Amino acid sequence: MKSSDYIATFLRDQGIGTVFGYMGGMITHLADSLDKCQGIQFIQTYHEQTASMAAEGYAIGSDGIGCAISTSGPGATNMITGIADAYFDSVPVLYITGQVNSYEYKYDKPIRQQGFQETNVVNIVKPITKYAVLVDDAQNLRYELEKAVYIAKEGRKGPVLLDITMDVQRTDVVPEKLRGYDARSCKNNSDDVGLEALWNVIEKAKSPIVLLGGGCQTKETSQLLNNFFLANQIPVVTSLMGRGAMDETYEYYIGMVGSYGNRCANITISQADLLLVLGSRLDTRQTGAMIDSFLKEGHIIHVDIDKNELMHHRIENQLHVRMTVADFLKIIKSNHISFHPSLKWLDYVVRIKEQYNQNREIDRFVENKAPYRFIQALNQIMKEGDIVTTDVGQNQMWAAQTINLKKGMKFITSGGLAPMGYSMPAAIGLNFADATHRTYCICGDGGFHMSSQSLGVIAQYHLPIKIMVMNNTSLGMITQFQHLYFENRMVGTTRDGGYVVPNLEYMAKAYGLRYARIQSDDLQDNSRFKGIVENSDIVEYFIEGLTTVCPKLEYNQPIENPLPFLPESEREKILFKS
Repeated sequence: MKSSDYIATFLRDQGIGTVFGYMGGMITHLADSLDKCQGIQFIQTYHEQTASMAAEGYAIGSDGIGCAISTSGPGATNMITGIADAYFDSVPVLYITGQVNSYEYKYDKPIRQQGFQETNVVNIVKPITKYAVLVDDAQNLRYELEKAVYIAKEGRKGPVLLDITMDVQRTDVVPEKLRGYDARSCKNNSDDVGLEALWNVIEKAKSPIVLLGGGCQTKETSQLLNNFFLANQIPVVTSLMGRGAMDETYEYYIGMVGSYGNRCANITISQADLLLVLGSRLDTRQTGAMIDSFLKEGHIIHVDIDKNELMHHRIENQLHVRMTVADFLKIIKSNHISFHPSLKWLDYVVRIKEQYNQNREIDRFVENKAPYRFIQALNQIMKEGDIVTTDVGQNQMWAAQTINLKKGMKFITSGGLAPMGYSMPAAIGLNFADATHRTYCICGDGGFHMSSQSLGVIAQYHLPIKIMVMNNTSLGMITQFQHLYFENRMVGTTRDGGYVVPNLEYMAKAYGLRYARIQSDDLQDNSRFKGIVENSDIVEYFIEGLTTVCPKLEYNQPIENPLPFLPESEREKILFKS
């Protein structure tokens, strides 16, 4: 059996139905084998970065593992942004790069390059992968494939990379004679938990709150969480990456916490006597930079699978629990542990949510309401089960702050690396994993332009993706920064500063996609807005004037006091008095 045929069969048997990539000389054998293999398909994405991010979307949508391939040299280096994104957001993806023939590879020779397009991609990506290795012996294929997939999905998930030489890809192997990988010797990724100490803290808490992070996004964990909140009437907030992990129609769901979090969520978390952190790094985007003041009078139970995240955290008043969120929830259930929030606390949470929710924030504080009105209009037409992807920048925060996730909806975005150009490739991968749900792909003009090659895939396969471009003809998140700190010198972010937005209508026509331009009046008529979106593939909404994200936490402020500041007399009134 040809090695590349064996690889294709292996990937299919792992439940991978779609492999994304861009053709090149050193990956032709594998691409050809994928094309011949029943039950798996190769999707040409027109850019390797699109392939690497689409594989992330596929992994998220399938609740399994994604796969992207590329040729050596520039093909491999073009995938690096997606590889890094998968690493920082803990997405399990197998990246396979083709490499020059082993007899052309320089190995330890003190020269820059021996084979054409030869690049030592393994050493380049080692800091941003869980495992990366050169496969230059066909007899190691099964071992390295099995090891890579196991490592990608084990513990804190993440990307792995196999760099396979061209001569190995075309070599014949006998699958039954290939050695396999034995994972039984791997360490357990859980610690014995001092249950009694944890349970005492939980049982005594009168004003507890739960923070959900990206580690809550598996299907099993999501179901366990929904059951948990049904059994325990306890308030909950999410990080950016935790949005959609549970049914957000839950009565005591408050909102997103953090530097750009909802004011009601930030206020509430600051007043809790116990914070149960589930699957979040609890980094400064959640806590604010003033970590000494974060829940100073309360307890923190921090549940995370990554020992290093727990042991090297800057917040010290924590009880650490190293295990998956799913396992922790099962332990709580099996030990009949329950929370006992006071009625006064629950009433307080409802009041703060009513007074300081995002819609109130927009009406009270936002001067240029246009971008928020667009997201509010989207809220009226999105349905249960829909998927929302966002790019990076102001569009991401407008959406994260304002979108109401109905039952079964998912919110997919990039958190750790935050590369512009993420939304469309991720939407592509999600749709190949599951095409039964409509995807609303929210972009800014910058991210849209950066990933415009994705339009070819969306058009070619008639994917049910609605591309919603919020065009403020600028790099808005940076202009907000330049407005505050650089005396409005908009270098590289506006037309006067050298930033120009292409004609999106012409781009849509070039790819054979339906285009519509939304006016502010269209947002006032729900039926008309819905009709425009239904009959378009790309919807462009122009936003004039300086745009801001609100609320926004300043560096030297506690989490509960974001911009715009509340009057001091009002701040006193929102404190919880037990």
